[in-house]
Amino acid sequence: MDLHVIDTGNFKLDGGAMFGVVPKSIWQKTNPADSNNMCSWAMRCLLIEDGNRLYLVDTGIGNKQSEKFYSHYYLHGEGNLKSSIEKAGFSVDDITDVILTHLHFDHCGGAINGNNESGFHPAFKNATYWSNERHWKWATEPNNREKASFLSENILPIQESGQLKFIDRKDNLTKKVFPNIDFLFVDGHTDSQQLPIINYKGKKIVFMADLLPSVGHIPLAYVMGYDTRPLITLAEKEDFLKAAILDKYILFLEHDAVNQCCTLQNTEKGARLDRAFDLKEIL
Repeated sequence: MDLHVIDTGNFKLDGGAMFGVVPKSIWQKTNPADSNNMCSWAMRCLLIEDGNRLYLVDTGIGNKQSEKFYSHYYLHGEGNLKSSIEKAGFSVDDITDVILTHLHFDHCGGAINGNNESGFHPAFKNATYWSNERHWKWATEPNNREKASFLSENILPIQESGQLKFIDRKDNLTKKVFPNIDFLFVDGHTDSQQLPIINYKGKKIVFMADLLPSVGHIPLAYVMGYDTRPLITLAEKEDFLKAAILDKYILFLEHDAVNQCCTLQNTEKGARLDRAFDLKEIL
């Protein structure tokens, strides 16, 4: 198995929204804001080369939305999905599986290409796209709070293409489909977010998505204002932090603009950063 970091660029979100009830005087120490209170965040994806399969976990924000849409998010950075895959030595046609942690636009926008005139089509024509039934229903029948994050042009063409399959959450049968990848399902940020746990050379690497966006979010109470059920996030996060310390998980950070990975340690104040490092250090 080989792993490759896929840089799809950065964007900006309001710092207060990203840290919920935590005061700016505290969170800005790890995530400094600009004059508009916006912080920079990565949209870091992961390519997993395992035997004859090439898995891509999440796809970034994509490039098919309007200029007005992107202006709200201040896209920056040199990385993009296609060039990063090519830099890793592959083409988009080599991808066999696209695992979508959830269907918010910054995680699945790159899954679909096209526009209203040409039509929308999968960016990875040879890939199976993986979601789960609960989250798919949640995203295609969105609540008013999340409606702006679930864009139909990012989602419905996946099903229309015939390339969509569901991971079985209820019976945890995923090992039959993904020999070296397990899944942790969490419901606080959005319903049935699925986090890949990659079994790599005796280590467990957890793709954190939006359960823990950055090292700045490690303390238990640091929960995003974007989460639909923050108290559920709090309970899920508490369980995860304990397991991560006990089993020495490596956390792969999708949204941390500086740090690719980290490990945790237990302190008198609870879980805290042990060390941050690039993925290549463990490869």
